[in-house]
Amino acid sequence: MIKQNQVAPDNINPTHYTQMTIPPNVYITENNLEWEVANCVKYVSRYKNKNGIEDLRKAKKYLELLAMRVYAEEL
Repeated sequence: MIKQNQVAPDNINPTHYTQMTIPPNVYITENNLEWEVANCVKYVSRYKNKNGIEDLRKAKKYLELLAMRVYAEEL
């Protein structure tokens, strides 16, 4: 709940992204990254300013999904 005189958090442009020189969404879009790669970029980029090791674990999950997909495509 937001108290009087308190600013609501910006859930559209959170500081863990807007403080970056190139926000992940811009980098991802401009480079037309695959969804697994995009999630890796997002989670690795923000881990220090948001969820720490949890974000690194999420990035690892998406990297593993990417590896499985690429492996399956090579069969």
